[in-house]
Amino acid sequence: MARRSMHWFRMIAVGACVFALVAPAQAADQKDDEYYELMRLFVDTFEQIDRNYVKDIDRRELMEAAIKGMLTKLDQYSSYISQKDLARFTQDVEQEFGGIGIQVSLDPKTNRLTVMTPLPGTPAYRAGVRAGDVIMEIEGKSTKDFRISDAIKLLKGKAGEKVTLGVKHLGSDEIETLEMERAIIKLATVLGDKYNDDSTWNFWNDEEKKIGYIRLSHFSRHSSEELTAALKTLKAGGVKGLVLDLRFNPGGLLSQAVKISDLFIESGKIVSTKGRNTPERTWNAKKPGTYSDVPLVILVNRFSASASEILSACLQDHKRAVIVGERTWGKGSVQNVINLEGGASALKLTTASYHRPSGKNIHRFPGAKDSDEWGVMPNENYRIRFTKEQFDDYFDYRQKRDVLTKEGPPKSDYKDEQLAKALEFLNEKLGKDAAATKKTEAEKKPEADTKTSNKQPKKTAGSTKQTAAARRLQLLRRAMRAATVTFRIYVGSAA
Repeated sequence: MARRSMHWFRMIAVGACVFALVAPAQAADQKDDEYYELMRLFVDTFEQIDRNYVKDIDRRELMEAAIKGMLTKLDQYSSYISQKDLARFTQDVEQEFGGIGIQVSLDPKTNRLTVMTPLPGTPAYRAGVRAGDVIMEIEGKSTKDFRISDAIKLLKGKAGEKVTLGVKHLGSDEIETLEMERAIIKLATVLGDKYNDDSTWNFWNDEEKKIGYIRLSHFSRHSSEELTAALKTLKAGGVKGLVLDLRFNPGGLLSQAVKISDLFIESGKIVSTKGRNTPERTWNAKKPGTYSDVPLVILVNRFSASASEILSACLQDHKRAVIVGERTWGKGSVQNVINLEGGASALKLTTASYHRPSGKNIHRFPGAKDSDEWGVMPNENYRIRFTKEQFDDYFDYRQKRDVLTKEGPPKSDYKDEQLAKALEFLNEKLGKDAAATKKTEAEKKPEADTKTSNKQPKKTAGSTKQTAAARRLQLLRRAMRAATVTFRIYVGSAA
């Protein structure tokens, strides 16, 4: 029976390839013959392993291994997404899932699941879960020796279903039972520096100087909407300068990189793509809804890739932003997700390369040197490379600052040198702009005064009356002086 099914598999596989490639051409040329022979080699190999290997092999595992083997001959960004991995991949793209809204880690000292932070507005946050809580039970089941993956399986589920946690709050020995209802959790990709008192993100770095600060962690389906909302908040507050932090941003959807780039430039090319079997396509900016009047600095590092590079390269080429930090990763290729098995699995395949507005190369090819053209290089005098120790310090600082607590972010002496350089540029830029404005106003003022002094004062009804009275007074004084002279002459002659 197994042999018969393999025979049918062989006939269907080879037949499909012949129909797909030979039939449309109505003739089998040498290339088609080679393709046919290669597919027959693949099917024969699959059949021999299935029939004669020393022990039984799961056919799906064998086929998936073969697919993955083919992909190893391509670039590192092409991959096969199996049925069991597809849900996680979709979640990463959509940045939303059914759950309670907490970030957990495994405490190395106690080997217990510990809440790093609840996400604002989620079921866990509303139920009273706090940062530092130890999860002792999930649905009445002890979490002793649990792995994080075990907890995720129990905590995730359909929206509307209830789940119960037994937690120990920090500093307490009692277990509190908290019940909450799962909901669709949308992970924010647009973050600030710290939380406000109402648990929303604060997008100001310096509210007094009106300098905004926004972190973009991924380019997911809702990123442009989130960023637009944050920019509206800053604009309402009178923002004068902005830092956009793309450090550690691995990229995401090309469409979102295009939309976000369009928020900052009024016209011109954003990016173009070209592939062997895909038509060349170019995206251009449109003026409506553009924040083109706010000085902008973009922070990048060696882990900023793909969509992060599209955005930073676009704004750098248009001289819309100054790039501060490290040279970016160097990923200039576009992956297309192709559904397989009716959508049960998928193939992420590199189908095109993208090009920045200036035409310079972004992709870092194998063997590329530091002197070659690739990635996005920070502007001159703004390249600041972090050491491993500086990376560790940054992660420690950021992890503590991103925890949502009633007490607010902890005090720290940590200084982010890359951010400090960005702020230095903005402060200098805003200072020069302010000085230029004052100088212009000062130059206009004397000119206005001169024009005013050369003009005759306008006559009004009141001023006309005052002029007539002055004339009468002047005439009266002259008459009195004349009378005095006459009187003196008269008296003198009498004497």
